[in-house]
Amino acid sequence: MESAQVQAPATGDARRRPRVIAHRGNSSVAPQNTLAAFEAAWRAGAESIEIDVRLTADGDVVVIHDDTVDATTSGSGAVAELDRSAIRALDAGSWFSPAFAGQRVPTFAETVEFLERRPGIDLLLELKGSWTAEQAARVTDPLRSAGLADRVVAQSFWPETVAALRDAGPGLCRGLLVATLDDDVLSRCAALDVAWCNPVGTLLLEDPDLVRRLHDGGRKVAVWTLDEPAHWASAVALGVDAIITDRPDRLAGWLAARGV
Repeated sequence: MESAQVQAPATGDARRRPRVIAHRGNSSVAPQNTLAAFEAAWRAGAESIEIDVRLTADGDVVVIHDDTVDATTSGSGAVAELDRSAIRALDAGSWFSPAFAGQRVPTFAETVEFLERRPGIDLLLELKGSWTAEQAARVTDPLRSAGLADRVVAQSFWPETVAALRDAGPGLCRGLLVATLDDDVLSRCAALDVAWCNPVGTLLLEDPDLVRRLHDGGRKVAVWTLDEPAHWASAVALGVDAIITDRPDRLAGWLAARGV
């Protein structure tokens, strides 16, 4: 997910403390979507980490946002055209800071192991692109085998991928990511039977009533990606259930200081 800016004034009363979700881990202090960023999110007090996963050329699942490795590793090329071993050989930390040299693109298996070691943090799992049910099983099966399904929300922008997650893991909590408003959002959520509908922050500015309508439809709302106190205040006032942020350390402190 990309960053968003919310500049709407707060309206209404705060109804609940939103969960703190660390965007790609604690990506302000460690390289995004790496084990170092996940550990930093846990230490910062985040209640969940948001990660992005893609399929490699040989069908493995790796944690990376872009469709190429160019921006966040020492290599180049499309993730879908590189096999697991080629991607694992890349340095995924030096671009951020020399202190993180040697960080690797995590496999999904490593992410599952991290969750097993850190029972105090959950996972918001974004599948990038269009996945079949057979492909989606490559994330749902390991989660089920590890007993982690109740700590995970799996989401995507692609409705067919959300449907594939439903077929591959019927008991897994699912969400639909939303970047634009249209008249079909609520009906799409109902058709896909998702528990969460997660909009970009600017949509709360365009439609301050969106959160209420989604709640009335039985959906929870995680808004992305908010990094400033004024935006957090607006989201809290609108009653969101979670805030996805690059600054989970600051958001956790901001909430605690205000008794939210």
